[in-house]
Amino acid sequence: MASAGAALIIEEGLLAAVRERAQRVGRPESELVEEALRRYLGLDGLLEQIWAASPDDLSEQESLELAYSELRAARVERP
Repeated sequence: MASAGAALIIEEGLLAAVRERAQRVGRPESELVEEALRRYLGLDGLLEQIWAASPDDLSEQESLELAYSELRAARVERP
């Protein structure tokens, strides 16, 4: 998946916690932030769920339509 840079304003204590955790687990800060955002937005495991429920004979276009349909449904379900 392609990545893009972003400038975010984050409370100092929260940023310090991210830096400490990243150092402790040996992972990049950006990776931890991405993982947290995916979990918060309900996107962790979404693609795996879509592919598991999808027939193997879908065209690329049908696959994309299904993926976007599921993404929209997941967004509606968020609190």
